[in-house]
Amino acid sequence: MKKNQEEMNIADNPLYHDTWKLLKKYRDVVWSLELSVQQVRSRFEIEYGSSIEDFLESVYVAGIDLSDRSIEHHAKCIERSHRMLKLLDTSIDLLRTKHKNGESYYWLLYYSFLSPQQLRNVEEIIEKLRPHIRDISFRTYYRRRREAIDALSSILWGYTSKDSIDILEKFFPDDKDAGEQK
Repeated sequence: MKKNQEEMNIADNPLYHDTWKLLKKYRDVVWSLELSVQQVRSRFEIEYGSSIEDFLESVYVAGIDLSDRSIEHHAKCIERSHRMLKLLDTSIDLLRTKHKNGESYYWLLYYSFLSPQQLRNVEEIIEKLRPHIRDISFRTYYRRRREAIDALSSILWGYTSKDSIDILEKFFPDDKDAGEQK
């Protein structure tokens, strides 16, 4: 119940509503992007009998135009996803290295949202955080996690709001709220 209440409070706050959503979907997006890249590599090898790198080199040398191909559309989708992840990763790195609580915020975000394997519950997250954050409790975890999301939001949406919103609209096209926040 307490977790749902916190999620509702976060979702109601326009400052980090999109950051919360982005962090919650991070693992799925990374997985999807990795899978897409692998599929494109396999498709190139099947269709063209060579690696992507060899294919692109030969296309460049020959001056071939790949416009209007489904593979080009797929590659552009991958690029948009990659740019959004790069924006998030760069923002997290800035938070970690420059914010006064950056190191502890990083580990909070990492174990809560960014690690490749999702932990089963808050107890596991807190156990993983113990080496990084002294005297962590449930209350401290939730409070510091909110602070970390707030700090990340100021980086993500503060200096790149238009670019971030454009990317989010492309990344989450069925979410009408993403484009309304400036």
